[in-house]
Amino acid sequence: MNLSKDIKITRVMNAVAAGTTAQNGSVIDMQGFEGVQFIAAFGALTGSAVTGIKVQQGTLSDGSDMADLAGSALAIADTGSNKLLTTDLFQPLERYVRLVVTRGTANAVIDGVTAIQYSPRVKPTVQDATVAASELLIG
Repeated sequence: MNLSKDIKITRVMNAVAAGTTAQNGSVIDMQGFEGVQFIAAFGALTGSAVTGIKVQQGTLSDGSDMADLAGSALAIADTGSNKLLTTDLFQPLERYVRLVVTRGTANAVIDGVTAIQYSPRVKPTVQDATVAASELLIG
């Protein structure tokens, strides 16, 4: 078994300069997958920054009906510069999901967000176009 044939990796948010506005990640289609883990990377967080992540889901591929998933809010302390937040959604109720990075009060830098979909119904998986290259090494 190797992980690379059992997951699909997608970059769902590029780096975002320091700011205080929420940022929506790209919409992920969960058809054919049991779950998704989002990994949000942060840069500098200014003292008193209120920063976090939450998951949204909906039935429309354009994300226009996205609604917050109850209980999905996760915060990072303003002392958490250059750290990660992760959240894992297993068996979402709706087909489409996305991660939202919430920012407020003081500047927070987003280094990017990655989605890792897992437990595919069809293997091996095909990586998203946001992945430039991938290799499997044995031995």
